Amino acid sequence: MSTTRSEGSSPKSLLEYLDLSQSNCLNEVESHSIKGLFPGKTRNTTGSYLLSDSDEQLLLNIYFNQAVRVKSLVLHTADSQEGPKGPKLIKLLVNRPAIGFEDVEDAAEPEATQILEVSEETVKEGSPIDLRFVRFQSVTSLHIFVSSNHDGGETTRIDAIDILGFPSGVTKDLSELKKHQDD
Repeated sequence: MSTTRSEGSSPKSLLEYLDLSQSNCLNEVESHSIKGLFPGKTRNTTGSYLLSDSDEQLLLNIYFNQAVRVKSLVLHTADSQEGPKGPKLIKLLVNRPAIGFEDVEDAAEPEATQILEVSEETVKEGSPIDLRFVRFQSVTSLHIFVSSNHDGGETTRIDAIDILGFPSGVTKDLSELKKHQDD
């Protein structure tokens, strides 16, 4: 029996579905912002990186132009002379209209969709971090709260992000549905 469902195939990068006009990051250094991580809606291979400003915490608010199903997340931080600055403890939330640090700092599961401690090796290699797939269905926004980094210092750095999964096939344009309902 064959299946036409996309879960049977390998997950793909979902960066092409980003809505960069809405995506933002709290506590970023202006010259090293989230916008540099997604050149042309592809995984960053340039010298750009995201850097935290006043402390190690970052709150990335990533919006999609259609619903997606997220299977895994890639956070990559290149080696730096100052030591390991990649994310260590992260909390993931989905489908929040607006979110700030006060919404996530004390959040525990299930309020936080998933809480992960990411190894230094995983971040250095940019290896996919598998998520609880059932919790990441019909995602229109993904919020990544970086609570701490690997060296315990005041700055966190992220060189590249990729979000792997499947498009849902449902777009925000529901005009055709409305036409059929009016008939």
